[in-house]
Amino acid sequence: MSTENTQKVAVITGASQGIGAGLVEGYRKLGYGVVAVSRTIPASADPDVVTVQGDIADAGTAERVTRAALDRFGRIDTLVNNAGIFIAKPFTDYTADDFAQVTAINVGGFFHLTQRVLPHLLAVGGGHIVSITTALVDQADKNVPSVLASLTKGGINSATKSLAIEYASRGVRVNAVAPGIIKTPMHPVEYHETYAGLHPVGRMGETSDIVGAVLYLESAPFVTGEILHVDGGQNAGH
Repeated sequence: MSTENTQKVAVITGASQGIGAGLVEGYRKLGYGVVAVSRTIPASADPDVVTVQGDIADAGTAERVTRAALDRFGRIDTLVNNAGIFIAKPFTDYTADDFAQVTAINVGGFFHLTQRVLPHLLAVGGGHIVSITTALVDQADKNVPSVLASLTKGGINSATKSLAIEYASRGVRVNAVAPGIIKTPMHPVEYHETYAGLHPVGRMGETSDIVGAVLYLESAPFVTGEILHVDGGQNAGH
């Protein structure tokens, strides 16, 4: 157990690279202990970062993550549902395997871990759940076929509002961040110019843009049920 039992603790999924790795760093700068989750994440040299390898589509991973947080820190204050998968195909090209994979990770991962963590947020008197979705839910783009992303991440946007209302009187805030296209390892550099052109501001987002948005929500006690678009103007129109 941590010697500082008042230290707040964040669970962050998809934490091995990109936005997730940035979120781990951001929460550590706030002094949080972190449980960092990914299928391939290595052990951390930071004693206040516990890593858990696992597929969030598996309900058993959610149980292991929750147990790791409680065993090491004794509490959970924040859950960041960052992990997700995006498959861009014309609608009729999606396969049954595509559907199963995207729904299992995007929806199943959100459901299993959020359901496991919520009682522990209540146990410390309240907390915060924030999920990373996509601006494409609200503003589809003909250049980026994205029905499975809209189906699954759009569901999380709706669930965010529903959970926010269900738990508002119990001290748990629930929000989401809807990014545009962010410079992460999943986007090859040779496509960056094309991706930049999909945003009204003419550039891709940086990992720091999303980390900053999540940390803003973390520090905003009067904000719940919010879908915060961090998308270079995509949600405003084209």
